[in-house]
Amino acid sequence: MRKPVGNSWIVAGVLLALVLGTAQSARGAPPRYTPDWLSLDSRPLPAWFDEAKFGVFVHWGVFSVPAWGSEWFWWHWQGEGQLGYQLFMRDNYPPSFTYGDFGPQFTARFFHPDEWAKLFQAAGAQYVVFTTKHHEGFTNWPSPVSWNWNSKDVGPHRDLVGELGAALRKRNIRYGLYHSLLEWFHPLYLLDKKNGFKTQHFVSTKTMPELYDLVNSYKPDLIWSDGEWECPDTYWNSTHFLAWLYNDSPIKDEVVVNDRWGKNCSCHHGGYYNCQDKFVPESLPNHKWEMCTSLDKWSWGYRRDMKLADVLSESEIIAELVQTVSLGGNYLLNIGPTKDGLIIPIFQERLLAVGKWLQVSGEAIYASKPWRVQLEKNETSVWYTSKDSAVYAIFLQWPEGEVLYLKSPKATSTTRVTMLGLEGDLKWSKDAYEDLRISLPQLPPSALPVEFAWTVKLEGVK
Repeated sequence: MRKPVGNSWIVAGVLLALVLGTAQSARGAPPRYTPDWLSLDSRPLPAWFDEAKFGVFVHWGVFSVPAWGSEWFWWHWQGEGQLGYQLFMRDNYPPSFTYGDFGPQFTARFFHPDEWAKLFQAAGAQYVVFTTKHHEGFTNWPSPVSWNWNSKDVGPHRDLVGELGAALRKRNIRYGLYHSLLEWFHPLYLLDKKNGFKTQHFVSTKTMPELYDLVNSYKPDLIWSDGEWECPDTYWNSTHFLAWLYNDSPIKDEVVVNDRWGKNCSCHHGGYYNCQDKFVPESLPNHKWEMCTSLDKWSWGYRRDMKLADVLSESEIIAELVQTVSLGGNYLLNIGPTKDGLIIPIFQERLLAVGKWLQVSGEAIYASKPWRVQLEKNETSVWYTSKDSAVYAIFLQWPEGEVLYLKSPKATSTTRVTMLGLEGDLKWSKDAYEDLRISLPQLPPSALPVEFAWTVKLEGVK
């Protein structure tokens, strides 16, 4: 049975929460969260998310069939009427072809979830966020409120959400579900928009039933909400859903959510903050955050017109990962599979490169904390992380003369310096300015543990 989402349930739920909250508080049990941001924002973030640091994002849907321009294909074509998209359709499809006609061509014929999970594990990903529904409305699971526009009725005839989740959990990889609150062309959403969002027909019959169904059916570790920007959270009933999620859902203790629950919420309310796509703060934030970015610089979904120059390089990815973690964030790196369910070789190569780097340098990344200094600029950019009493200095350019100068760490009589991936201690001294002067190993590049972003571990420093 699914949770009702009408106004009567909301009123009853609030009264029940108040009664139970009072009773539990009297017994010393954790207080229940009420459907308001003051209460919801007080919930501690489950520890697993901050420790994970690196995840893989997967954008996959009917937009993977035209695979041209971006995953916003339908909107650019018929919502905005962009000329390039109209010409693409004129040149490649018959005049009567609709976006819905792409659905049967989304076959997922070569989708092997165990192979995906194996790749993500080799990439070092601690969590995966999978698209259950993008703004086009097509659901990658048999949603009971998306008749004939879901992956069981049309196209793959498979439960893609369920299959991937089972494969990931066999490898102890956390599973996150992306879900768009809005649907561009859904009649009920358009009706609510026409009514100035004073009605909630779409929310009560589509959005909320889907969210409850996803939670109860798949028990995700993370809900990555999106598509919130046209309406306030009061339209979406976001706080009522989150109160249920935190109090009574089967995942109430472990689930993590982001901040996209209404146009007034981003970077202000929710679990951790996304703020905006590809967001990077200038300094250390006081709230847990995540940078989401895509291997394809111009699209989140797969594009047949993608060029090699459009793909992030290995060094760019590692540099972004290091910067993000140093500033206390998680790094969520996106790929777009083909309509058949293939992850193209260039994407596989990039993911495996991250995994290879993390095999050596993961000690400085996973479960690390920001240090008192995050960035030190000299002849090479040095980013710092810390774990327990150790400090990690990750430098992005190899210094001339094989000597690394560090101003921020202060040496003591017990200082020890090593490089991750190499055995033995590195020689160090203090110069006239009390800066650390570290002699790096004089090895050919092929003998170094990684190709870029080398990590020096400092023990016994202040």
